[in-house]
Amino acid sequence: MKIIETLVSAKPGSALADAMAKRAEILRLSQAAHDAVLLARDPGGLSHGLRAALAARMARHNGNEELAAHYDALVDRAAEPEMAPLSIPGTSVSDTRIAEMVRHADMLTLAPREATRANIESLRAAGVADADIVRLSELAAFVNYQVRVIAGMKLIGGIK
Repeated sequence: MKIIETLVSAKPGSALADAMAKRAEILRLSQAAHDAVLLARDPGGLSHGLRAALAARMARHNGNEELAAHYDALVDRAAEPEMAPLSIPGTSVSDTRIAEMVRHADMLTLAPREATRANIESLRAAGVADADIVRLSELAAFVNYQVRVIAGMKLIGGIK
């Protein structure tokens, strides 16, 4: 499934459909990035369910409930129901490592300019491996990019 195209749902022959056709390679690469970041063969210390729950949370922080629902379905698909509550902004867990990843994902979504080396050190102190810090950063960068692409395309198409 092509997530961006599905959520934008441009009418055939519209200016938006034409714009999307001209950017088909970018949309293809965006889908490939989605698959690599959310459905990684080696998820490392960020399980598929955790990735999907954080992605849904970031989409909700950005006011995109449709995209959040897509990620909620990936949480279900991962069969990790304990991760589902994390998809709702404001929720956390008692596990220090996961709680720190949630806090970091929230910051990268809501106030990315506030990110400092101290935030990385907090992740490390909570037991998050360097490779997983990179994975978390990639996830946040991708989801926030995806939200903005969808919003921009909907603006072009006059879609609410």
